[in-house]
Amino acid sequence: MFATYLIGLREGLEATLVVSILVAFLVKSDRRNRLPHVWLGVGLAVVLSVFFGWLIEYTSTTLLNTSKQRELFDAVTSVAAVVFVTFMIFWMRKAARSIAGELRGKLSEALAVGAFAVTGMAFLAVIREGLETALIFYSAAESAAGGTGRGPLLALAGGIATSVVIGFLLYRSALRLNLGKFFTWTGALLILVAAGIFKYGVHDFQEADVVPGLNTHAFDITSVLDPGSWYATLLSGMFNITPAPSVLEMVAWVAYAVPVMLLFLRKPGRPAAPAKPAATDVPAPAPQRA
Repeated sequence: MFATYLIGLREGLEATLVVSILVAFLVKSDRRNRLPHVWLGVGLAVVLSVFFGWLIEYTSTTLLNTSKQRELFDAVTSVAAVVFVTFMIFWMRKAARSIAGELRGKLSEALAVGAFAVTGMAFLAVIREGLETALIFYSAAESAAGGTGRGPLLALAGGIATSVVIGFLLYRSALRLNLGKFFTWTGALLILVAAGIFKYGVHDFQEADVVPGLNTHAFDITSVLDPGSWYATLLSGMFNITPAPSVLEMVAWVAYAVPVMLLFLRKPGRPAAPAKPAATDVPAPAPQRA
């Protein structure tokens, strides 16, 4: 459940920061009359995100008739979730410093157009986070003990609620948070979560007979890591670490986690210094005689 809480916290805080930037800009520019349009756009984005999450669950449990169809659907959604979370992690690291200015610029343009444009701008600013959250949550919940029970949903709701509180305190300047370090640490943890989701997706591909090797285990530490123990459940729920994974599952986990983690933790290089103009061999003009 920690994985789903982390997803709710990370995605929720990104959306909360976006909304707080929009609200603060309208308040400081004395355009409070446009605040209802921003909240309307945010509300529509939330409703559509919830509907998208319900549609994924309904498709898996009702529209698909056979277990192989459901396994294949879960595998595809897992791979899609990994793609989204990877893009989101790297995009946020790159755009964190400029996102406020970009949002203010887009909102200024929307204000010049009218109320509909403001609503649409707020909707588009939030909907990406909402759709990502729905997809990643479904995949993470399925990879953790099959997504049974209300635990994953409550963990997601708790993460979102925490992000809203943090965002409100930041907006009120009652809390100072190093967002760079926050997104770095949560990004690193989400990479491990995404590696587990990818591993689970490969397992589902094997269950659906799309790829072979389901019963070819990389190792079996069931005697050490009892599947019924609380710590095994914790590791499985957080990072999908299982006591008897297949060889292909472990290859997928390592192939994703190692290079992506190294790229994410690598410090961006400093911009190159401007090149000095090359010296010329043209002699200086001789001083003229009086």
